[in-house]
Amino acid sequence: MTVKFIAGPPPSRQRNTKHALLVAQLKAHPNQWAEIQEKETSARASSAAQAIRSAQLASYAPAGSFQAIARTVVEKDVARHVVYARYVGESEPAA
Repeated sequence: MTVKFIAGPPPSRQRNTKHALLVAQLKAHPNQWAEIQEKETSARASSAAQAIRSAQLASYAPAGSFQAIARTVVEKDVARHVVYARYVGESEPAA
């Protein structure tokens, strides 16, 4: 039997796993817009976009690393409230 040594077990409960996976995909395609979420209302879509821009979730830190916008898209007389985002990189600290 082979033993595999590791630094430690993963946390028992990972937080914001779906956002961490989403962020990894956005970072793999910097500066490219992606449709990332669909919300029930335009207000919820706008709120989600603001949360991404301001890094209210740690996955999107530091603030300003991601751009995000919300749009209502009408296709075949059906309105969808969509959040778009892209990774623009971390800004350089002021000298």
